[in-house]
Amino acid sequence: MTPNELHAAHSQIILGGNTYHMLCAPGMEVIEQAGGMHPFMGWHGPMLTDSGGFQVFSLSKNKEICTIDEEGAHFKLPGSQGLIHMTPEMSLETQKIIGADIIMAFDQCTPDSCTKDEVGQIMTRTHRWLKQSLQYHQQHPSSRYGYQQALFGIIQGGIFKDLRRESADFVSSMQTDGIAIGGETVGFDMKTTVEVIRWVRDYLPENKPRYTMGVGMSPQDLLDVVAEGIDMFDCVAPTRNARHGALYCGEVVQEGNWLRFASEHENERIQIKKSCFADDPSPIMAHCTCYTCCNYSRSYLHQLFKQKANLFTALASIHNIHVMHDVCDKMRELVINSQEI
Repeated sequence: MTPNELHAAHSQIILGGNTYHMLCAPGMEVIEQAGGMHPFMGWHGPMLTDSGGFQVFSLSKNKEICTIDEEGAHFKLPGSQGLIHMTPEMSLETQKIIGADIIMAFDQCTPDSCTKDEVGQIMTRTHRWLKQSLQYHQQHPSSRYGYQQALFGIIQGGIFKDLRRESADFVSSMQTDGIAIGGETVGFDMKTTVEVIRWVRDYLPENKPRYTMGVGMSPQDLLDVVAEGIDMFDCVAPTRNARHGALYCGEVVQEGNWLRFASEHENERIQIKKSCFADDPSPIMAHCTCYTCCNYSRSYLHQLFKQKANLFTALASIHNIHVMHDVCDKMRELVINSQEI
């Protein structure tokens, strides 16, 4: 999707660069020469980056590629013999070269498979890295291009209530601009995600944004976390689902004081590859105002998907992103109207 298409879908902020991926390619020299990721990719709105902690967590499953110690992570750059030693300070400096408006403290993502002792060690390490990240940020509060950046700390603690609350208490005590809730389970297991939010929300300050990392596999997921007091979330699922032919289909309806994404389809999406859509002249969603639904039928999208046409991915992504933003627009409207009563 182009920046214009994202704006048309009501996108206000994007996750514009993963620290690990940007280090690998195109590299910091190229990004810095361009004046940061905003001009490099032609995005003129707010941008968020993550610290690279989740990718390091994924890489560390193979000890030949990545190892983690108290100082940080050591990993090989793909396609080269180069080694990177990612410390909290290096993660912050990389994000300052990227130039995002919101940046993340370096953390170690907690695997679901860890024992409580292992989770405690990861949490303690993440807290120490937050201190180092915050100290570096206070010394260098702006990006390489002179713009003030907001730093978020990340709550860990796995699936253990006492550790999550301990981490929430610690992160809330630090002078960060916002608070994120991380860990492998967040976003993947929504029942546990909601439970984790409920464990920690009373420990979080009211005046700082709350961000669940990785939430957004389906439209209902957004409604569920905002109902628990969350302000921000990110997920690759809308475009990933689009590439695989899974298109969101449903309707936001009000139930009591909140909203629900009502859908007759499994997982709130249709699988456009199914033969039943081969001659279906209707749009993906009857009342959707996205460019795709206003101009193309399920039948046409079915044919594009079967042909593996690049156009399908673009049109499907436009629709899925639009649906997610429509859910957010309706939540925002309800919250504002409730405050005015």
